[in-house]
Amino acid sequence: MDTTPPCNLHFVFIPFMAPGHMLPLVDMAKLMARRNVKVTIVTTPLNALQFSATIQREIQSGSPIQIQVIQLVRFPDGIPKGCESLESLPSMDVMAMEKFVIALSMLQNQLEELIGKLTPFPCCIVSDKYFPCVVHIATKFKVPRIVFDGTSCINLLCSHNLHAFKVHETVFDSDNFIFPGLPHRIEMKKSQLPVEFGPGPDQKLNALREERRVAEAEAYGIVVNSFEELEEEYVKEYQRVTGRKVWCVGPVVLSNKDDLDKAQRGSKRNTKDGEVDCAKWLDSWPERSVIYACLGSLNRVAPKQLMEIGLGLEATNRPFIWVLRGAYRSDEMERWFLEERFEERVKERGVLVRGWVPQMLILSHGAIGAFFTHCGWNSSLEAICAGVPLVTFPIHHDQFYNEKLAVQVAEIGVSVGAESAINLGEEDKFGECVRVNRNNVKEAIEKVMGEGEEKEKRRESARKYADMAKKAMEKDGSSYCNMSMLIDDISQFQLLNKS
Repeated sequence: MDTTPPCNLHFVFIPFMAPGHMLPLVDMAKLMARRNVKVTIVTTPLNALQFSATIQREIQSGSPIQIQVIQLVRFPDGIPKGCESLESLPSMDVMAMEKFVIALSMLQNQLEELIGKLTPFPCCIVSDKYFPCVVHIATKFKVPRIVFDGTSCINLLCSHNLHAFKVHETVFDSDNFIFPGLPHRIEMKKSQLPVEFGPGPDQKLNALREERRVAEAEAYGIVVNSFEELEEEYVKEYQRVTGRKVWCVGPVVLSNKDDLDKAQRGSKRNTKDGEVDCAKWLDSWPERSVIYACLGSLNRVAPKQLMEIGLGLEATNRPFIWVLRGAYRSDEMERWFLEERFEERVKERGVLVRGWVPQMLILSHGAIGAFFTHCGWNSSLEAICAGVPLVTFPIHHDQFYNEKLAVQVAEIGVSVGAESAINLGEEDKFGECVRVNRNNVKEAIEKVMGEGEEKEKRRESARKYADMAKKAMEKDGSSYCNMSMLIDDISQFQLLNKS
């Protein structure tokens, strides 16, 4: 806890109901409450269970933080009753996700009623960009609304410049184009862009996306889970071209300092399939010798592609942990494991996990030498904080931008060479597409874990950014100061509106 005296500020945090969005915003709320600002996190009952234990420990330490729950009682067609999280959707396609966002917009009246009764009355609402109904609530109560995007500043700038210049509309899917207005020369293929930059025949879907863009542009500011030392030029350029207030206050994952918080972060405490004591297994391996491979809980990769990844891991002859939680068409993978006797072949040096794992604890273990990742922003930051180099295999959303940051800007990663995005719901459209083969996987891993001056330079860069991340979150660090400036800004806003 910060030793500064309590203030009369009260921030309300409203996270989007998906792990990758909810966990960092909860971490951010914890950090603000430790600065003696009253904080209320608003979510639904099932989502509250995922972080109630850690919030209770914060309360016991004297932190002025609380959870308030509201009930989802109305559901659009296609969203089953009781579905409170994106990962609980029966179908993981774009339309299903947008329907879930519509379901959340039906919480507006409940949110208004709850916020209106809070004491002291909230001075600011921090909400995920997928909660556009908060626009109307903030306007009604005349409080500033700050958007949490959940991605990197390189993603924010790339997306803004594409919308502004539309250079991607003049090229074919397989063509390279140079991003306009970036601090570095960055090229991408149109096929690697997020789904929002593809053809959009569904007018309702386009309208929802435009509503979010307008809501973000009209917000008081945007808070980002990043640190200036990692992407300083992108922070400054995004601020310059948009004129928006931007506060980088991360990596907020570092708010979890003890092993219990690290172990419970993201866990529903009901995992069972294949959960193993990874830390104990890692203790038996030398420093920086083990590959950790995990493509995230919402990323669905075709079985044939997963098989190539597995064969690439095997071909390295290095120890590895391969996490397959929520694998797409997992029955086919299980059949392949059995028929090929894959687990038997690698049992001396490979562990397959079919359930949840404490990723923070794994990445911070000294035995981990590389992280084979989909480049989701949360996973990328966790690796950066642990000083672990990346082997990058982006799949969709902002992940190709994050790959560019890791490989080209920060020089802490190596790409396996994925050339196209496969968006959620489009897996079958691409059939048994193998985007990278086992040789690509093996070669990329060797470029990270092998010997040589270039490889050591990459590992040293990873360690350097880990040190900078930790210093950014410490007192007088860049992210610590940015949170101070955010608190001061809202305090000044409140004083001016009272006068």
